[in-house]
Amino acid sequence: MSQPSYLAPPHTDVTYLSSPHVPTVVRLAKDVAPDGMPAIFDETFTALVPALAEQGIEIAGPAFSLHHRMPGATMTFEVGMPVAAPLDGELEAGGITFVPSQLPAAEVATVSHLGGYDGLGGAWGDLMQRVASDGRQPGLPFWEVYVTEPSPDMDPSTLRTDLVVPYGA
Repeated sequence: MSQPSYLAPPHTDVTYLSSPHVPTVVRLAKDVAPDGMPAIFDETFTALVPALAEQGIEIAGPAFSLHHRMPGATMTFEVGMPVAAPLDGELEAGGITFVPSQLPAAEVATVSHLGGYDGLGGAWGDLMQRVASDGRQPGLPFWEVYVTEPSPDMDPSTLRTDLVVPYGA
């Protein structure tokens, strides 16, 4: 099995690879308006990271969001962390219920977006168009891996977000 894509240097060209099943601990966010996403992310990671450490659960990679449907006026997604072993049951922290989930094993197309989060929509459009032009059908769920941890005083151009979409023939 190859190393996870987030461990490799950024890949600015679309790359096709096999993504393994990855156990995760997530917060399920349903019918969230796009402008509500930053608060969901902030609340989630503020509560989740210390809760996992307190429970002795090993974080196995960078934060992610897994989208179950194409975005529209609202979005339904999971936001969380990959873990070394599946969570047994639910975890309550900061008034949030976290549940076990997984990033699916699949054949995927992936590309690294380098820059601020405001450029993600365009990057997704480019990725979906490229996958289709390569004769593949983009599928669901798709996910973002936040390789670079953001901080309030950082330059947004240094952010790296890996975009991952499963595909069929």
